[in-house]
Amino acid sequence: MTDPTEHLLALKVMRLTRPTLVNSQIVTAEAKDLPQNTFDKILEGSATTVQGSETLAAGQFMLLPQSFGSIYLGETFSSYVCVHNCRTHPVTNVTVKADLQSNNTRINLPIHVDKQGPMTLSPDETLDDVIHHEVKEIGTHILVCEVSYLTPAGLETSFRKFFKFEVVKPLDVMTKFYNAETDEVYLEAQIQNITMGPICLEKVELESSEQYTVVPLNTLPSGESVFTQRTMLQTQNSCQYLYCIKPIPEILNDPKALKAANNIGKLDIVWRSNLGERGRLQTSQLQRSPIEYGDLRLAVIEAESTCKIGQAFDFKCRVTNTSERSMDLVMNLNTKAKIGCGYTGQTEISLGALEPGKSQEFSLTVCPVRLGLITVSNLQLTDVFMKRKYEFDDFVQVFVVDEDYKEDNFHLDKYVRYSIPQPV
Repeated sequence: MTDPTEHLLALKVMRLTRPTLVNSQIVTAEAKDLPQNTFDKILEGSATTVQGSETLAAGQFMLLPQSFGSIYLGETFSSYVCVHNCRTHPVTNVTVKADLQSNNTRINLPIHVDKQGPMTLSPDETLDDVIHHEVKEIGTHILVCEVSYLTPAGLETSFRKFFKFEVVKPLDVMTKFYNAETDEVYLEAQIQNITMGPICLEKVELESSEQYTVVPLNTLPSGESVFTQRTMLQTQNSCQYLYCIKPIPEILNDPKALKAANNIGKLDIVWRSNLGERGRLQTSQLQRSPIEYGDLRLAVIEAESTCKIGQAFDFKCRVTNTSERSMDLVMNLNTKAKIGCGYTGQTEISLGALEPGKSQEFSLTVCPVRLGLITVSNLQLTDVFMKRKYEFDDFVQVFVVDEDYKEDNFHLDKYVRYSIPQPV
């Protein structure tokens, strides 16, 4: 790189960023120790100590950036670019270009967009601008600034300056998917602050794909957020967000399309640093594991959460043929298969022919014989054509209460209607 002092123009580039907070460092010694006078002189000359009370810490101070330093992924990189004519005669045909180069890309940054064509700089005149760019790639970045101009002899001359900085990861995002026995998918997102200081999460949203709709589960029954008004995260601290994702009706009624709809959506996270600097991070497309239903799929579509002992418990099921062939189905619910079964009742229903991709609904009734949470199991579907049997266990739960039970005592709707989803 040619030394800019040999050129007619001088180029200055400064990164625009907020200051950082630092604590004053006070080092003292006993009066009889040899370095006592040296330490006192250092403290008296320090800008972070109070005159007359040099040995007392005055709190935090703002420290201006000393170099290009590092920037976090998702933040906006801002830089001030200044070209100055330090000669005694005008310099013509002046142009400035700025490129941001990473490991994989090279991006041209708009600069002096309000000026048309090359400029002429008179003596002591300055051409400056501020460039902005949201960094979206981790790793080493180099800002390349190039200045071109025309010498008095008519020669085209140019020089460049390079400024290197690192883009580092600000957040660690971990996700877990849970497939419920219904068509719902639950997403748990854990966000950890891995920056050097505290941050405030302004927004954490799940932008669903076209095949799904999203219901956030981060509010209390009163409508208030489970977090405080401002979700502050200290360094290395984390918090969890939960979302319920449901397929749209067009996908829900098409078993083949539901199996293929694995793209859930993207997490959009907006945060601010302790001095208000804004950052935004969007994850890549989140994918659930493919769902395997086998030849038949059984779902409970209507069921009460509680029932009284000795009374009939009615619920409705839907069976879907997810195979490639037609079936002639017979349903059998057997209560004698397990010892200590909490209900009685035996049913056998002929569901008839079921074409591929089609569904059939049917109702069942059992009579609970003990209190507490009971699970209905051992439902058997038999394909008469192929003489093949399909068994379904633990497909519906109900909480059995005595006759003095009141509805206001407790609420178990979600707990008893769906079994606890297992992680994928």
